[in-house]
Amino acid sequence: MTQSTSTDDLTGFVRPGQGAGLVDVVRRRYLLNLLVRKEVQVRYRGSVLGWLWSYVKPVTQFLVFFVALGVFLQLNGSIPNYPVYLFSGLIMVNLFSEAFSNGTRSLVDNAALIKKIYLPRELFPVSSTLVALVNFLPQVLVLGVVCIFVGWSPSIVQILGVLLGLVIIIVLAMGLSLLFGSVNVSFRDAQNFVELIVLVATWASPVLYQTALVAQVLPEWLMVIYQLNPLTAAVELLHAGFWLPTTNGAGQSPDGLLMYGLFALLISLAILAFGQFVFRKLERRFAQDL
Repeated sequence: MTQSTSTDDLTGFVRPGQGAGLVDVVRRRYLLNLLVRKEVQVRYRGSVLGWLWSYVKPVTQFLVFFVALGVFLQLNGSIPNYPVYLFSGLIMVNLFSEAFSNGTRSLVDNAALIKKIYLPRELFPVSSTLVALVNFLPQVLVLGVVCIFVGWSPSIVQILGVLLGLVIIIVLAMGLSLLFGSVNVSFRDAQNFVELIVLVATWASPVLYQTALVAQVLPEWLMVIYQLNPLTAAVELLHAGFWLPTTNGAGQSPDGLLMYGLFALLISLAILAFGQFVFRKLERRFAQDL
C-alpha cells in the first residue's frame, strides 16, 4: 500500500494554500459569479423596500450634506450645480467605503466555508468589491439622468476619465480589502480601524468642497500629496465627467488631473500588489484563526 501511494499520479493537484492568488480568481470565474449572485440575492431578502435600500443611504447623505453645506454654509451659491457636484462625489466615496468595509469582513463572515473546503480565498474580498459595484451602478444611472436634464454634454475624454476613476476605486478597494481582510482574521481590531478610514475618507477628498479651497491652505508640497491620493483623483475625475459638463464653463477641474489620475492608478496597483503579498503570507493561518 505504501509503495502504491508513493507512485500515485498527483498531476493537476495543488497543495492547499499554494494557489496563484488573484489569477485563480480569474480562472474560477464561475465561483466568483456564484458568490456575487448569492450576496446580491440575499442582501435584501425579507426586506420590504428591497433594492430601494441601495438608494436610501446615499440620498440621506446627500440631503444632510446639501442642507448643512449647500444651504447653511451657502456652498450652493458659490459652486455651480452644487447638488450634482455633491452627489457625484458621494456615490464614488460610498462605492469605496462599501467595497472596503465589506471586503475587510468578508473572510470572517465566510469562516464556515473557509474551514470546510479549500478554494481561492481571494474570491471573498473580490466578490464583495463587485457587489459594491453592482449597488453603485443604479446610483450612477440616476446621476446621469439628472445631469441630462441640466444640460450634460460630456466629451469622450471626460467619459474615459469617469471610467479611469472607477478603475482606480475598484483596484484601490480590492487591494485594501486583501490587506485588511487578511489581518482582520487574526486581529479583529482591523475592521474598527477600517471604519475610521471610511469616516475620514469623505472629508479627506473633495466631495463636499472644491480642491481650490484646499490649495489656499496647504503648502505646495502637501497639496501634491493630497492630489496623489487615489480617492481624491477618482472623485475629481467623476466631477470632471458629470459635474463639469453641466456648468457651461463656470466650473473648473484641477490642473494636471489626468496626470494625477494615472499616478493614482499606479499607486492603487501597488497597493493591490502589496495587499496580495500580505494576503498570501497570512493565508495559511486563516482556517486555524477562524
